[in-house]
Amino acid sequence: MTIDFDKTQGLVPVIIQDVQTLEVLMLGYMNQEARDKTETEGKVTFFSRTKNRLWTKGEESGNFLFVKEMHVDCDNDTILIKASPVGPTCHTGSRSCFNTNYNQNFIFELEKIIGDRYDNPSEESYINKLRKKGLNKIAQKVGEEGVETVIAALAETDIDFINESSDLMFHLLVLLKEKGKTLADIGTNLEGRHLKKL
Repeated sequence: MTIDFDKTQGLVPVIIQDVQTLEVLMLGYMNQEARDKTETEGKVTFFSRTKNRLWTKGEESGNFLFVKEMHVDCDNDTILIKASPVGPTCHTGSRSCFNTNYNQNFIFELEKIIGDRYDNPSEESYINKLRKKGLNKIAQKVGEEGVETVIAALAETDIDFINESSDLMFHLLVLLKEKGKTLADIGTNLEGRHLKKL
């Protein structure tokens, strides 16, 4: 990865994007040393213009940005980092420094929450209770919610339809997790189908 630090007087802008939801989380700057440290440690480190030193995001709050991918733009003077954030990215406590009105990609966040319930089961968790009933019950719930979604679409209100569709999507996400699959797998499959038809 070649970056032209000279073109920008030693600092290049760095866009941080959530690797799962693709939401833009923040913008910072890196010099060569910050970039090298980021690559070595796997956590995003910036050059802070206000502190005039290297600054690892989360060094005080614990809200680190773990690097999953790094890309350089076509002019070699801007870096895009896809990261897995721990906690909120913004110092204000917001998910993103751009404080978007709502989480446009909450479905991906929900996928993460379901994964966390699998990794850290809780007796009170509906997901944990459903999981204990096994694959057959999880698959059955998807079927039930699918039928209820069809009924709502044909004979009930728009709010009922949205609620039933939400139930269907939630249970499908649980089934995907149970089968070891992800929304990315579905997206890749759909993209492949689309490209074959071009």
